[in-house]
Amino acid sequence: MNIVCIGGGPAGLYFGLLMKLQNPQNEVFVVERNRPYDTFGWGVVFSDATMENLREADPVSAQTIGDAFNHWDDIECHFKGSAVRSSGHGFIGIGRKKLLNILQARCEEVGVKLVFETVVTDEAELARKYNADILIASDGINSAVRTRYEDVFQPDIDTRNCRFVWLGTEKVFDAFNFIFVETEHGWFQAHAYRFQDGLSTFIVETPEETWQKAGIGEMSQEDAIAYCEKLFADHLDGNKLISNATHLRGSAIWIRFPRVICNKWVHWQDYGTGKKVPVVLMGDAAHTAHFSIGSGTKLALEDAITLAQHMDHESMEEALKDYEAARSVDVLRIQNAARNSTEWFENVARYANMKPEQFTYSMLTRSQRISHENMRMRDAAWLEKYERWMATEAGMTLADGEKAPSPMFTPFKLRDMQLKNRVVLSPTLMYSAKDGMPGATHQVHYGSRAMGGAGLIMAEMTAVTPEGRVTPGCTGLWNDEQANAWKPVVAFAHEQGAKIGVQLGHAGRRGSTQLGWEKANQPLAEGNWPLVSASALPYQAGVTAVPAEITRAQMDEIRDAFVAAAKRADQAGFDCIELQAAHGYLLSSFISPLTNQRSDEFGGSLENRMAYPLEVFAAIRAVWPENKPIMVRISATDWAEGGNTADDGVEIARLFKQAGADLIDVSSGEVVLEQQPIYGRMYQTPFSDRIRNEAGIATMAVGSIMEADHANSIIAAGRADLCALSRGFLADANWPQRQAAELGYTDLAWPVQYEWGKDWLQRQIKRAPVAQDGPAKS
Repeated sequence: MNIVCIGGGPAGLYFGLLMKLQNPQNEVFVVERNRPYDTFGWGVVFSDATMENLREADPVSAQTIGDAFNHWDDIECHFKGSAVRSSGHGFIGIGRKKLLNILQARCEEVGVKLVFETVVTDEAELARKYNADILIASDGINSAVRTRYEDVFQPDIDTRNCRFVWLGTEKVFDAFNFIFVETEHGWFQAHAYRFQDGLSTFIVETPEETWQKAGIGEMSQEDAIAYCEKLFADHLDGNKLISNATHLRGSAIWIRFPRVICNKWVHWQDYGTGKKVPVVLMGDAAHTAHFSIGSGTKLALEDAITLAQHMDHESMEEALKDYEAARSVDVLRIQNAARNSTEWFENVARYANMKPEQFTYSMLTRSQRISHENMRMRDAAWLEKYERWMATEAGMTLADGEKAPSPMFTPFKLRDMQLKNRVVLSPTLMYSAKDGMPGATHQVHYGSRAMGGAGLIMAEMTAVTPEGRVTPGCTGLWNDEQANAWKPVVAFAHEQGAKIGVQLGHAGRRGSTQLGWEKANQPLAEGNWPLVSASALPYQAGVTAVPAEITRAQMDEIRDAFVAAAKRADQAGFDCIELQAAHGYLLSSFISPLTNQRSDEFGGSLENRMAYPLEVFAAIRAVWPENKPIMVRISATDWAEGGNTADDGVEIARLFKQAGADLIDVSSGEVVLEQQPIYGRMYQTPFSDRIRNEAGIATMAVGSIMEADHANSIIAAGRADLCALSRGFLADANWPQRQAAELGYTDLAWPVQYEWGKDWLQRQIKRAPVAQDGPAKS
């Protein structure tokens, strides 16, 4: 087989090497524009796990690479004058030039032909010259081949917000250092690590806006480097920063990272040689992953390994199909983590109010590939120290040697409502009321979750008027009889040491539908009631009723109904209330531009659209006891074109905070049926993170939080203050108790009647086999 690799980076060299090792009869050509043994760049990093893959693929080159690399386990974060170090991360650093030189030498040793100083302007000519059976387009991030066939490969290129420059220094760092420096213009950060004796990589990064304000774009290369030296002088110990891109002028060395995703990786092209030749993307030509997770080289090498493995025992067509399928999944996983990491570094200012301890935890877990328990496997001593710090911050006093609880089991206070832990039963419709009256189902449902260890029980969305119900089975608080029916539910929750709140809402255009287990979101077969909404737009065109555009008089009536319901909630003994302003219900219909097309003072700008929900909130706050908190549930994004975005979600939360809200329950979507949400574990948590740390208000995260590790990671990183579960509690009323037992936390109180069960569960878990897997590497 004649194999031509365009581009002599890690992908092209390694694939050529593996294919020559696989069959010495293969003719392999690697075409590179640079001179022999000449390349640019400083150090690259990848994990111990990647080295294992290299050892399996080619032990000879892996041994040479292994002898040349610098290994470290520690990450050190410098923030606000503090240096916080954790261990167990397992990375290696090697000079890019050294790595490529090793691969070049190994290729030559086995007979791969390296063609240097050749700029490929027309791969067709190359294909004909070498009678190629396969062309590997490993020509980098700005791939000319990918561009030529972009209608086939369908690249999606997202140029990110930060500017960065790749520098070096003779200051030798003994850990992977993340250094954060605040200036009058904004935050700068450096990623610094040793990659060979006497040299370290030193990447400086800052948001575009800060870069512009600092005037770096107008500086010469020398002046810009001097500027960075001054910024990071305390960490350079008098050493200079060095550029190896002296061929570039001025600000050209500062670039913005392009995130590349391709829909297709393989294209068959007729070059007039009597056969169709597959053109295959590999490495940065096919995909990129931000340098902050150090996976670009890893991905390139693993691309090469995967394709070579498939070609060893499959036909060309099958091998290429399986290569694309397998690598697309792996790359997507890495790119999702890289996106999280990239966005974290783009928004350092968001976390600037954190203390160094939490800032470091947030930074370490930014990609969401490293969880709380994974951190424990990496560095148990560091995490235990951090858990003690969190417990102290939460107001706990721990004796010397006393084990701190996991973050989700630390207390939390809103006004005078003191929660024993941060686990919340999310308000979930039960569809089991009659005429708005809670009954035996509600007493058992909420009571059992209170016995199961939840810190806060949130009763389902409870209608403030009969017409405000979603279904005939929804609870209400529009009369005193309903308030009295709630009293025993509330009292029992209190007996179990839990706090309990109620979500007050009005269904708006989403009302008068069948029970959830019948035909959800479908009108009743009979007995439908009239609907109102911000505008006369049905939830399902042609299916659900067209609501009337609510009048000012009706707005007053419903506002007053919210006030009356809040008073009854207090009479029933609820510890807090939550205003339902999400999911397309009445108040939400005012907030979203997709459901609010009014031309009066309640339509148009976000400020206008928020006017009525804020009016309702203010009216409730005026009658709700001052010592009791009010929360608000919002849809942080509509997940639909033309709707509210995550930026709007932050502003919506900020406006409710200004009105006196104590916490934002951060959900998303369900405003319109044409939504396109991106689901996944903890998929709504990033919205909570933004709102908590940009709007400066406590938040509750909700959405696919399935295990203690999720909740602990969210709370420990400051992405939310509380974690709410719905399906988890529906499946297991004792979810907190079970999770505590699995974590080895024995101080979570159980009802005295169930103490024997607590002891039994803890013993059963101790007997269970322990997984032997090591920590996942990022």
